[in-house]
Amino acid sequence: MDIQTPRHRVCSFRPALTAVVAVLWVLGRPVSAAPSIEPACDAPSFQTAVPGAAAPAQGALDIEAEAIWLDHTTLRWPGMRGGDGFRLYRAGARDRIVIREGRVAGASGFIPLSEAAAAPSPAIAARFSHVGVGVTLALPAVAKSRVYAANLFADDMVLVKEDAHGVVERAARVQVAGALDSLYASAAAIPDFGVRASKRQTTFKLWAPTATRVSVCLYRDGKGIANRSVLARKDVSTGAWRASISADFRGGYFAYLVDVFVPGSGWVRNRVTDPYSVSLTTDSARSFIAELDDANLKPAGWDLDRAPGLPSPVDMTIYELHVRDFSINDASVPAAHRGRYLAFTRHDSHGMRHLSSMARAGLTDVHLLPVFDFATVPESGCITPDPQGPADGESQQAAVEMAKDRDCYNWGYDPYHYTAPEGSYASDAADGAIRVREFRQMVQALHKTGLRVGMDVVYNHTTASGQKLKSILDRIVPGYYHRLDKRGRVETSTCCDNTATENLMMEKLMIDSVVTWATQYHIDSFRFDLMGHQPRPAMERLRSALRKAVGREIPLIGEGWNFGEVADGRRFVQASQLSLSGSGIGTFSDRTRDAVRGGGPADNGAELLSRQGFINGLAYDRNASAPADLRDNELLKAADLVRVGLAGTIRDFQMENYAGRVLPLSAIDYAGQPAGYVAEPAEVVNYVENHDNQTLYDINIFKLPVATTPSERARVQILGAAVTALSQGIAYFHAGIDLLRSKSMDRNSFDSGDWFNRIDWTGRENYFGTGAPPRQDNGRDYALIKPLLANPLLRPAPADIGWTRDAFRDLLRIRHSSTLFRLRTAADIRKRLVFANTGPAQVPTVIAARLDGTGYDGANFRELVYLINVDTKLQRVAVGGTSGKTFALHPVHLRPDAADTRPAALARFDPQAGEFSVPARTALVFVRH
Repeated sequence: MDIQTPRHRVCSFRPALTAVVAVLWVLGRPVSAAPSIEPACDAPSFQTAVPGAAAPAQGALDIEAEAIWLDHTTLRWPGMRGGDGFRLYRAGARDRIVIREGRVAGASGFIPLSEAAAAPSPAIAARFSHVGVGVTLALPAVAKSRVYAANLFADDMVLVKEDAHGVVERAARVQVAGALDSLYASAAAIPDFGVRASKRQTTFKLWAPTATRVSVCLYRDGKGIANRSVLARKDVSTGAWRASISADFRGGYFAYLVDVFVPGSGWVRNRVTDPYSVSLTTDSARSFIAELDDANLKPAGWDLDRAPGLPSPVDMTIYELHVRDFSINDASVPAAHRGRYLAFTRHDSHGMRHLSSMARAGLTDVHLLPVFDFATVPESGCITPDPQGPADGESQQAAVEMAKDRDCYNWGYDPYHYTAPEGSYASDAADGAIRVREFRQMVQALHKTGLRVGMDVVYNHTTASGQKLKSILDRIVPGYYHRLDKRGRVETSTCCDNTATENLMMEKLMIDSVVTWATQYHIDSFRFDLMGHQPRPAMERLRSALRKAVGREIPLIGEGWNFGEVADGRRFVQASQLSLSGSGIGTFSDRTRDAVRGGGPADNGAELLSRQGFINGLAYDRNASAPADLRDNELLKAADLVRVGLAGTIRDFQMENYAGRVLPLSAIDYAGQPAGYVAEPAEVVNYVENHDNQTLYDINIFKLPVATTPSERARVQILGAAVTALSQGIAYFHAGIDLLRSKSMDRNSFDSGDWFNRIDWTGRENYFGTGAPPRQDNGRDYALIKPLLANPLLRPAPADIGWTRDAFRDLLRIRHSSTLFRLRTAADIRKRLVFANTGPAQVPTVIAARLDGTGYDGANFRELVYLINVDTKLQRVAVGGTSGKTFALHPVHLRPDAADTRPAALARFDPQAGEFSVPARTALVFVRH
């Protein structure tokens, strides 16, 4: 047996220098300093070769990682049969593995492998159930010690199958996540990754188990050369590196130098920021040294800041808002604050007055699109184009397109550092302290307005992987943090480089990050982008960690879409719609969204016009493109899906369907899936519009007959909002839905600049017809879009926008008036909600339901009946259980300033027949005291 240890030893490094005779003025203080500074701290390139390392060999660069470590002693090679001749070749920094003329050369040594004697444990078998059938190989006993393994996984390794003559039949690299999780499981208990600083000491801690050397570069500011560098020491049991300096470096900056082997690149020294950064300098070039509890990072009164109370997650009525959209177009905000955190502190601005009015009406939460550090907006010197052109012109989108790599706009779904505030929203991105303080000022201001603050988080991918500049995780632990395919390539099904939260330390990074946002920034809830790409157990552990850290339940919601390499539970039980029932974690429901709007988010071409929805004419107000053979039961099916949402999508809620059968909602079909899928109402998020896809106003431009007047379009907008407001579960609205917000028909405005994302809080303009939307995502539909944009009759007047705003606030008041619209449990919904006007004989354009408030805390009414008439004419429907009773319009409808006057003027209740008259295109509520 030829087992050879590489020449380097990770445990042989000297301790970090903490006391030397040389003195250097660092950050304005005299401190002990190392006698020299590592050149790589200030090298022009973020990556340099490890001094003395052999150059990578071409013959080994293109070997794919087709084998997988199951733990640190066992691996599987899919597609390979058993037998003899399996060897794991290894090489340290001074050696290089090459396969030349069918033989391995240049290795430091090899380890002979044999077929594993025992099957993997049930836990390992479950984790790697997606791995194909193949030979399972084990290390010999002598190679299984922790010290040996710690060195082994720092090496270059190539797995080969040789014939009896030593000729290589096949070669593979081995994916390392399973081994590192097995070998360094104790790292998950480390509470203090990142930097910790006090008056006497500054300590740095980084998980880099495959690194052979780690040091810290220290800088006075974000631009100057390094003042000092210090070596770190590795803890072999955890894979964590620690450097401690007897000095106070708070207010300064740092970066790590990590020596690591990278397949395809060889032995490199990466200068990289801290994955646990709490703040950074401009464009995230260096990590900031800070303690978030320090007084200089807190605005006045921060320690007393408290969010408004929330008895139950179903009480959440959410307004989804982008920081820059909020104020960049608001002339009442000082120019220096527009598009920034501090705009929220201007309580006299148009935008803050708008939010304040909605809070008084019943809005509870503002959810901010990504505000963590993201990669696509230059934090210094970004530009804002000033497009010009006709309503259907292409010059506007051309100007936006030319500037998009340098402009100040992006949604931010491209994470760079998960736990640091985004610098482009700060008044000075260069100063790491400012973005922390100003973020807190924003949260504090919203809390004072009576609004809780939610945050959109994106732990399912990073902006880059591999050895790119903005790849943080992969340059520290290559091949670990990202989900790999069967050849070792990073999966990209989420549009970017997918992370692997099934891996122990990626899950830990996510949990530690979210806990930091909740405890240090007082974030009240979290929305997880593409949450279905994460394991349900990881999300449940996150929920528990938050409860422990904060002392109360923090609502978690997310996109539970089921797709990609993890679809249908291929790798783990997902945090997806059909897999989260009973978890208490909410997912967005597309069931009612699609039924209300018509069609689906991927529609293009003629389908955008022909697939009408429940509120915009399906079968009862057909547009010119609607199919001639459309049958009424399509409308009845859509109405059933709307009822599913109104009933909270509860899987076992019983309802008569359009064919007259009484079924649980789980038995009602939605595109081959169960329409009802949640166990409790807090597990569903109801919406008809959010930042993705066309706004509701824009999709209705396609769907409604062209002759529909702007005032009627405003009524249709409120019908859509009413479905969400009256639904059991969590209510979620996109900023501007109450202002008929248009993005000039842009279906994907993530990088469309300020021009296509503007909001006018004064209500004078909704920005429909401000140019053809960006060609990349919309160009194939220009033939449909441009004539609509050019039609001046489709643009709403300020009066239409103002009516919609006021009618929306009335909906908020109605939802807020009674817990019957926010029933706490599925049992409550089953007991108290009954639909009327169902089955084959129904009036298909009217939804009617009765809610029993007897003895229910916060109901405020003995009984409620709500009705939604989407038809273009008044309808009458009977509601069982109401005859002989006295019902009156909801007090909100009877207010002198009620926006919608149709209910008071035209709505009637006939107690003898138990029949309600509902005006055209009207949603209303009757109550019984």
